[in-house]
Amino acid sequence: MLIDTHAHLNFNAYKNDIDDVVKRSLNNNVWMINVGSQYSTSKRAVELTEKYPQGVYAAVGLHPIHLSDGIFKTKIDKEEIEFNTREEEFDCEQYKKLAQSKKVVAIGEIGFDYWYRPKTKKKLEEFKNKQKETFLKQLGLAKELNLPVIFHCRAAHQDLIDSLGAKERGVIHCFSGNWQEAEKYLNKGLYLGFNGIIFKLNLDETIEKAPLDRMLIETDCPYLTPAPMEGRNEPIYVRYVAEKIAKIKKKSYQEISEITAKNAKSLFAL
Repeated sequence: MLIDTHAHLNFNAYKNDIDDVVKRSLNNNVWMINVGSQYSTSKRAVELTEKYPQGVYAAVGLHPIHLSDGIFKTKIDKEEIEFNTREEEFDCEQYKKLAQSKKVVAIGEIGFDYWYRPKTKKKLEEFKNKQKETFLKQLGLAKELNLPVIFHCRAAHQDLIDSLGAKERGVIHCFSGNWQEAEKYLNKGLYLGFNGIIFKLNLDETIEKAPLDRMLIETDCPYLTPAPMEGRNEPIYVRYVAEKIAKIKKKSYQEISEITAKNAKSLFAL
């Protein structure tokens, strides 16, 4: 068994064949967690779980690039634009209601994203403060509901580390930092999530040193398609991530698949 702990079949990229993709995944013994990035995609992820008795789960949350702040206009994700083109203010009650579904296994993806940022010092400070404010609200919701968190972090590791408590429950999705940053997350009790980014960046040191019982695998589909595949990513391609990790850690593919699936079941109570 493989578990793709971070998929986006709730995005527009799958609007024409979503059921085929899900069935192909389940027929290949690949389970998945579809992760929301705003209310519309979170709701769609929950609705998708209702069609399948097992193997399809959801996370709900507001991604930092979709915040409504009037400070800085970020690029809208082309795979989401058909569902909702507006920026969004976090509504805790709306997300709490969505999270009542038994198939919602996490709050996410939430966090910090400084990839696109304002150029003036004042606007940059406001931009970062808005992200932190919304992040802490969602982190509070996760604690209230006793759910783990799927953390997003891009070009902002130190701010995320500084915003976390001494111990947290969740995963750093699409980890792309260095080993020193990885150690800080591990010391806080978090898992590290690896996907097709490991074919684009050299993360061998972190993969070698990270304890296997604290690693998860994911696709982030439709993005980050792993080699040797091309085009749109999907959950069954998570096997290529497992294979590369096995090679780096000098373990068998079977061991990587079994342990990462066990880790996912433990963290997300699948």
